[in-house]
Amino acid sequence: MEGAGLAESGRGRERVELIARTAVRVIAREGLRGLTHRAVDRAAGLPDGSTSYHARTRARLLEITLEHMAAEEQQALTAFFADAPPTRTEAARLLAEFVHTSVHTSAERTLARFELALEASRRPELRRIYDRAGARFRDTAEATLRGLGSPAPERHTRSLIAWCEGMVLDSVAGAGTAAPPTLDDLHTGAAELLNALLPPLPQ
Repeated sequence: MEGAGLAESGRGRERVELIARTAVRVIAREGLRGLTHRAVDRAAGLPDGSTSYHARTRARLLEITLEHMAAEEQQALTAFFADAPPTRTEAARLLAEFVHTSVHTSAERTLARFELALEASRRPELRRIYDRAGARFRDTAEATLRGLGSPAPERHTRSLIAWCEGMVLDSVAGAGTAAPPTLDDLHTGAAELLNALLPPLPQ
């Protein structure tokens, strides 16, 4: 009986993951107005009532969706910045690849994240989850800049995050969607940013 309970718990976690992944797609395609329990059930191919069983309220559905996205982004961040400390050249490449993935490979998740960021400004319970996820990226960026010799790592981290977020927002939801940047474009931009923030390299 105990083993059966553990198996059921595992199936329950898988179902919650499916619901969260599907909710991300629904938000990206239809916006938050389109996010309902029934819409998630249909998009996931689940029996009616499945989503409401695991997330009784819409607020809880938003929470598990944002928690899922935060975990995915942490995995991606860890994968990109696994080797530390990078050189300035490596850091520019990693930043470019991270932004490129957000714009191209993970565009749906990125759109959903921006939708949820706006919602978090009105819901303190979401703001806490969103800010925890953002703090991980901020801490990684600050540690990287500090390792590269930044004389003002906290201030330079704000500039670096502003470049990343601005580039992503412009490319997936702004005027730049018609011609999003290539990986080479992003690599050049990241290198220029780092060179502007950091002390000159020795000759």
